[in-house]
Amino acid sequence: MKKLIDICDIQYGYAYAFDSAYFTENSCYPPLARIRDVKRGYSETYYSGGYSEEYILASGDLLVGMDGEFNIARWKCDGALLNQRVCRLLAKKGTNEEYLRFAMMKVLKEIERRTAFVTVKHLSAKELNKLQLVVPDLSTQNKVAEILSRLEKIIGLRRQELKRLDDLIKARFVELFGDPIKNPKGWDVVKLSECLERIDNGKSFTCDSNAREGAFPAILKLSAATYGDYRPYENKALLDEKQFVESVEVHRGDLLFTRKNTPDLVGMAAYVFETPEKLMMPDLIFRLVTNERMTPIFLWQLINNREFRPVIQGISGGSAKSMSNISKERLKNIEIICPTISEQKKLEGVLDQVNKSKFINQLL
Repeated sequence: MKKLIDICDIQYGYAYAFDSAYFTENSCYPPLARIRDVKRGYSETYYSGGYSEEYILASGDLLVGMDGEFNIARWKCDGALLNQRVCRLLAKKGTNEEYLRFAMMKVLKEIERRTAFVTVKHLSAKELNKLQLVVPDLSTQNKVAEILSRLEKIIGLRRQELKRLDDLIKARFVELFGDPIKNPKGWDVVKLSECLERIDNGKSFTCDSNAREGAFPAILKLSAATYGDYRPYENKALLDEKQFVESVEVHRGDLLFTRKNTPDLVGMAAYVFETPEKLMMPDLIFRLVTNERMTPIFLWQLINNREFRPVIQGISGGSAKSMSNISKERLKNIEIICPTISEQKKLEGVLDQVNKSKFINQLL
């Protein structure tokens, strides 16, 4: 184990080097590498004021974002400026920089997990200097970095394929039903309550911080339904298997809805095509049970539709800006398009093929 400061030099952006009055969208000036830009590797904001040469970045520099969602990534363009709350890591002799990147990814993920319920996440320079990393000899670092780099490329290709499949589903939805807000095809418009049999609540449990092993009972994390697809591996093991509550177990065919989340992610839905046994819904997730007027797959795609998202976000409330909440009553009263069941079921054939492909990709 070694401290981060012992294996690399850490350069911080100067707090007073950049005046917000000089922020511009004029690309004739150098881009400003801010927190949100670290992961994507480029910036659309430029700086027209004075700056020191020591803060100029080169393509490939290793940057760490120290606020919000902690992350580390390589910068993708020359001539950008190192901004406040972003730092550059320069590996010292005896340290493989790619190994350093992967080791830091692991450490930052652990910090992110520990600060999951902190409203404003912040990593100070003092804390960063003291971070401890596992650092084997250089030969081992080289081998580990090579293996992880290859895996990272494979994962990237798989994610691109999954994204393409998701886009195909969305395109098919619009082709069949049109814009769900403008309703150019003249579908019936009804309250959601007219298409629901009931809305089931999840439960709150005291859990382990780690995922379950085998078929031990577990509670889903909010992230299991946050991004539009069902992720059963996002779970936390119960402390005692006697805590298992059968009534909130997730089953194949369920439609899960995130009733509480950040403002941009609240009210997302995930359809359960397949699921392991003894996984339960937390109290932050509803199960929407549709009646004979609507298929759960159609409602799933409608809720997550880009044009329809403002309707869902518009019914969320709560005093904390970091977390929004949607009540059952408000959800039941939203107005939605309601095509005939025969039209709704046309979407299922496409989804069967797409999800087989997605399942294969996830296995690979």
